[in-house]
Amino acid sequence: MVPDPLPAVPPAGPRAAACDLALRRLARLPQAPWLHTEVARRMGERLEVIRQVPQQVLDWSAFLGGGAAALRAAYPKSSIVAVEPTPALLARSAPARDWRFWQRAPAPLGAEAVPPGSAQLLWANMALHFSPDAPGLMAQWQRALAVDGFLMFSTLGPYTLRELGGLYADAGWGPPQAPLTDMHDLGDALVQAGFADPVMDQEMLTLTWSSPQAALDELRQLGANAHPARAAGLRTPRWRQRLLDALAARVDGQGRIALGFEIVYGHAFRPAPRARLGGEGGVSVDELKRTLVQRRTDGGRQ
Repeated sequence: MVPDPLPAVPPAGPRAAACDLALRRLARLPQAPWLHTEVARRMGERLEVIRQVPQQVLDWSAFLGGGAAALRAAYPKSSIVAVEPTPALLARSAPARDWRFWQRAPAPLGAEAVPPGSAQLLWANMALHFSPDAPGLMAQWQRALAVDGFLMFSTLGPYTLRELGGLYADAGWGPPQAPLTDMHDLGDALVQAGFADPVMDQEMLTLTWSSPQAALDELRQLGANAHPARAAGLRTPRWRQRLLDALAARVDGQGRIALGFEIVYGHAFRPAPRARLGGEGGVSVDELKRTLVQRRTDGGRQ
């Protein structure tokens, strides 16, 4: 259980420019970060809540999400399409030129190129906290799903790296990371984006390292400080050494650097559109056609 309360809603999201810069750097990683792959494995165990087998799955931010193996294991006969938010990540998700597999590897898509209503499952592992516009991204997910389509995602929660936040506060260095949203507010945001029956859950994971340098090296693979109020300009070598010394002074009982990560899981589905009572409805003909086709094909909700 999380011990103490937090402010309900962060004052601002991450800076867009900082997020873009971090994603360009992370696109050069040889593979997805270990933490992302582990969260994908845990999220894959939750796929049993989806009773129907989706015909098409969108793997949102596929390269950094590290969930391809979990999705292939769960849905070996489904079409799994990688979706990437940036050109650099899109290039990393391009399928290998192997004649044995090319027919089973659909071409990846840029986030803006996803056809509306095209998937029965949208999987987004550890992608939401990289977005400077989380409500807008949720609305994009909602548009990409077919009626009764299912969303499953994970993201970092506000109890992530509290130890590092305390260290920065003690030193007067400002915030070490962008604000992260509480899972209850994420559930409310899903409803605002047009999803129904959101279910939210969280768990705390503690990662440990043998040295402060090892901790900083892995943290750099997980993102960057995109807080709007972060320190302007570059940090100095002297500041970096102070950070390493401060981390070294906070080892756990086994002499290791320990930092906590709150992992938030969420799932919801896209309901059928409803016409407004007492006035004109906002449902297009194309939307109604997609709804009827989906109902006839799937036989109802997952």
